[in-house]
Amino acid sequence: MDDPYQNNVNQQGMGDQTYTYGGGGQGDGYGYQTDYPPQDEDARSDATEGHDEDDQMYEGEYQGIPHPDEIKAAQRAARAEARKKARSAGEEEEEQLPEQYENIMEDCGHGRFQWTLFVVLGLALMADGVECFVVGFVLPSAEKDMCLSNADKGMLGLIVFVGMMMGAFVWGGLADKLGRRQCLIYALAINCIFAFLSSFAQGYGFFIFFRLCSGIGIGGSVPIVYTYFSEFLQMDKRGEHLSWLCMFWMFGGLYASFVAWGIIPHYGWGFSIGTEFQFHSWRVFVLVAFLPALAALIGLFFMPESPRYLLESCRHDEAWMILRQVHDTNWKAKGEPERVFTVSQLKMPQENQEDEFIEIQSETGTAFQRFMVRQVTLVKQVMKNMMSLAGPTMRLNGLFLAIIWFTLAFSYYGLSVWFPDMVKYMQFEEYESKTKVFHREKVERFHFNFTLANQVHKEGEYIHDRFAGNMEIKSVKFEDSLFENCYFEDVRSTETFFENCTIKNTVFYNTDLWQEKFIDCRMENTTFLHPKKGCHLNFEEENDVLIYMVSFLGSLAVLPGNIISALFMDKMGRIKMIGGSMLVSAGCTFFLFVCFSPGAVITFQCLFYAASSAAWNGIEVITVELYPANKRATAFGVLNGICKLAAIISTFIFSKFVGITRIIPIILSFAALVCGGLLAMKLPETREAILQ
Repeated sequence: MDDPYQNNVNQQGMGDQTYTYGGGGQGDGYGYQTDYPPQDEDARSDATEGHDEDDQMYEGEYQGIPHPDEIKAAQRAARAEARKKARSAGEEEEEQLPEQYENIMEDCGHGRFQWTLFVVLGLALMADGVECFVVGFVLPSAEKDMCLSNADKGMLGLIVFVGMMMGAFVWGGLADKLGRRQCLIYALAINCIFAFLSSFAQGYGFFIFFRLCSGIGIGGSVPIVYTYFSEFLQMDKRGEHLSWLCMFWMFGGLYASFVAWGIIPHYGWGFSIGTEFQFHSWRVFVLVAFLPALAALIGLFFMPESPRYLLESCRHDEAWMILRQVHDTNWKAKGEPERVFTVSQLKMPQENQEDEFIEIQSETGTAFQRFMVRQVTLVKQVMKNMMSLAGPTMRLNGLFLAIIWFTLAFSYYGLSVWFPDMVKYMQFEEYESKTKVFHREKVERFHFNFTLANQVHKEGEYIHDRFAGNMEIKSVKFEDSLFENCYFEDVRSTETFFENCTIKNTVFYNTDLWQEKFIDCRMENTTFLHPKKGCHLNFEEENDVLIYMVSFLGSLAVLPGNIISALFMDKMGRIKMIGGSMLVSAGCTFFLFVCFSPGAVITFQCLFYAASSAAWNGIEVITVELYPANKRATAFGVLNGICKLAAIISTFIFSKFVGITRIIPIILSFAALVCGGLLAMKLPETREAILQ
């Protein structure tokens, strides 16, 4: 039978299958040759014409500094010697493909190609960061625009995390079977489409459905982005550059905060079509928020698939071409276009793919039947791959990682909700402490045409009074009061209630004072004309600048933590970085006991975010490095799904204690971080490990 790869020669050597390109290797065990394609002496002379050997001497030679190529050669020799000793001691021979791939990436270097991919994947990660903030920013306006109850508001706040959790499981598993690039394109496309539709959705049902689907799409970005980028990095660059990539999540928070601050308060930036279709400024923000995902989606069309995935899928021709593209792009950008990609052989993975798609001959069954068989087979493959994570070799480390992901996410996302809510509650307490109380006042034939704010009126009498003139009643409560022969016209109200009041011969014309505003009141000959039923936006009340400021400062505080983790990830190691960061974060949460002002809460919020960012970077790097290529995205997806589950649980719990007690949220966060930080010390260090 002919070889399906026309330019490959299938060879058997030492029990491993290799694919050879062009001439044979030079016997070094990695399939390299001196020149590819073979050059005669004249061609080699032309390639080096004008280059004097003395001029090309390495400038550090006189200082005794070894050349980078010599360092790489020494590292390869050390790894080869370690394998030789292992074989002589009777140990199992180490898999060859990971080592060969590491050497290929070292020869390709780190340059223009990786930085281009860095920006594209960073935008995808930025889109994930934006998604976490969108609902929080639009909720104050959306709840009024769509008449949301407290239960609806709570569901809307959690629905994004539910979608992201589902997306992490689904896209992580598919990325190991369909490819990193292809799945990321699908995921970002779904996010863009449904984010766009959600900005135009008028009803709560459609809006929450579109945000759920948008979350499912963007949920695949984190597991795929880190898996995808890591497979283009050599060992000594992996920790640092994956940490730099994490900064884009911070950029997403800054972008969302800045854009929301600049758009949502400008309520005149919308339009309406009749009374049924309203497009307020918060919808403009939702529309602008998906632009990073759109930019990443466009950029991905110019990026290749991961060659490591292609090798695992036995697509050696495509992998070889992409590796050569990476090599040529980097060295041409560095001014060395004469360097030739010398790889001539590519190893097969030791574990051959036994779960390839079941193909049905074109004459067998209908197109729909063939399609369904392929989809069912794909689902079975994904589930089998997911179940294999519980195998003996990965079970213990996987359990440790799952607990660390859960504890870190539980405290981080829980406090992310608790911080702004606590600040707003403290402001409300301060506002309420200045409430003016009027007791048994009697007002007759008076025209109220000014704003009433932050007042309590008890046992008052209002006879022949007029409340009119586009006035606003804000945070006012009337208790056990009498309104007789009064007239209310063009009145807007916020947090205003009438409780146990008697209202006689009174007219309400064009006001939003309706059923829910009157609690246990007695109505006698009272008329409501042209009432403003439903919900109405109050932008001065709902768009407090503090909402954006707290989120902006919290996102900005991540910057120093990201920089420190990137610079020291390979020096300190992943384990010390994760454990130390989580324990320092636990200390920051403990000091929240002594925070009694909004300024103090915001300060410790920034300290907490700065400290915990290093743990996030470390856990994401070590997750990539602990799993083999054919399970890497699946494992990352499962762990990221557990992370979002923790976010759902903690968001629900922490929001319930705002205004009741701060002890339980602080103790829960402190305990979770300490447990996760100590458990991180049990993980194996991977900073000098070859990506399997």
